Amino acid sequence: MKDSAQITKTISLTSYGIDHNNIHYQLSPGELQDLTIDMRMGVEADSGALAVNTGEFTGRSPKDRFIVKDSITEDKIWWGDINIPFTSDKFDALQEKVIAYLNEKELFVRDAYACADSNYKLNIRVINEYPWSNMFAYNMFLRPSEQELEDFTPEWTVINAPGFKADPTVDGTRQHNFAILNFNKKVALIGGTGYTGEIKKGIFSALNFILPVFKNTLPMHCSANVGEEGDTAIFFGLSGTGKTTLSTDPNRKLIGDDEHGWTPKNTVFNFEGGCYAKVINLSAENEPEIYGAIKKGAILENVIMDENGKVDFADTSITQNTRVSYPIDHIENIQEPSIGENVKNIFFLTADAFGVLPPISKLTPAQAAYHFISGYTAKVAGTEAGVVEPQPSFSACFGAPFMPLHPAKYAEMLSKKMIESGVDVWLVNTGWTGGPYGVGTRMKLKYTRAMISAALSGELGLYSYDKYHIHSVFGVAQPRECPGVPKEVLSPRATWNNDEAYYTTAFKLTNAFRENFKKFEAYASEEIRRGGPQRYAF
Repeated sequence: MKDSAQITKTISLTSYGIDHNNIHYQLSPGELQDLTIDMRMGVEADSGALAVNTGEFTGRSPKDRFIVKDSITEDKIWWGDINIPFTSDKFDALQEKVIAYLNEKELFVRDAYACADSNYKLNIRVINEYPWSNMFAYNMFLRPSEQELEDFTPEWTVINAPGFKADPTVDGTRQHNFAILNFNKKVALIGGTGYTGEIKKGIFSALNFILPVFKNTLPMHCSANVGEEGDTAIFFGLSGTGKTTLSTDPNRKLIGDDEHGWTPKNTVFNFEGGCYAKVINLSAENEPEIYGAIKKGAILENVIMDENGKVDFADTSITQNTRVSYPIDHIENIQEPSIGENVKNIFFLTADAFGVLPPISKLTPAQAAYHFISGYTAKVAGTEAGVVEPQPSFSACFGAPFMPLHPAKYAEMLSKKMIESGVDVWLVNTGWTGGPYGVGTRMKLKYTRAMISAALSGELGLYSYDKYHIHSVFGVAQPRECPGVPKEVLSPRATWNNDEAYYTTAFKLTNAFRENFKKFEAYASEEIRRGGPQRYAF
């Protein structure tokens, strides 16, 4: 083991039932990277970043995410296919088995915290089986100072055992992997999967319950940045829609790329201390800030490299969900601390593979609530087994897998925030233009950046008939002109050159919206229901 002389900090885990002392506490990223390479669990890329393979799972497994049903959660959680109940006794028994397993392993422990606003600070202890998982925790959570560590008391614990496999017939899981939240014990128990995203999303899911229930604060699956005038912009969107790319702007300071809270004082704070970005087709030309962040201290997941350590970002032979994690200070232009004020613009990002939504449109408050509850994007051929043509995909609040409460609760809080702050809300299609996936092309990043810049600067102007056109199917206001964007690009119908095919596809998508929204109609006002597309095909 390299740099062993540097390892001086120790910690006892006897309170967790772990009684051995083969424990490495608060190792530096360099030490963890060296250990990972020495243990043949990773290699170094030519950039200096650590490259690992997460094994069987290269993404989250939503059907294997559970929440313990007890006196705290029973009457508050929105139980169902997203929030799957788990019994307390099964959790206790499974945790004992995981602890027994870890008692035989060399362990890596890190104390960290979530929430950049000290009023919401959540102390976290992460216990990892693998050194690179612990390095991920260093990258993604906020890092306490030496002084803070002296009096550190963890409130939540993440127990992460990728090599442990559950027995579904005995342990109550669906299969051998699992990610379980226990709000009574304040433990996130993860096993059977090496995908690091489960670690951060466990704490994110916990905060999505804690903040609205106990702190009157809206948790958001979004990125955020702040301009020179102190105006904050929020970007909601599912994976692959451009949250990280579009919020990482050389002209604006990055607050964070994935998880934030919006407080009663109208401030927005980052939950995390790092970024976790998709790197599929990454290039220095299109995404220079993210590309430049991939250096010593960053972790690449499931990428393909040549014998010289050069990464082929276009190679998706392992997964399309290739990733990089890095501390936020790998980005030069960041907001310190990671807190913003004066929210002026909200962007809902969607990768519409049908190619029928406008590239940018301005939403009314009712439309904003409707689209937030819907959380639309699309799956394209090849991303999942059996997907051979574009399929609509809806994830409430642009993050349903992480939302323990009913989506209407988050939508109600967001609507109140939007009214109080007087924000402009925009729907941005980062997906296809000129036809659906397989016919049209992906919207050029330079055009999307230009549209967002125009919205932020006020160049898109106030709504008026001469400046905006009301879309005949979706009812949203699409600008007729935008600096840096050809006029024909702003009209999705015009890019098709086939009105019949365009409207047929557009009506198909409106039907999908309406069908999806049926499960929320009982919780939504008539005004919000009218915020969706009103025309549909029979």
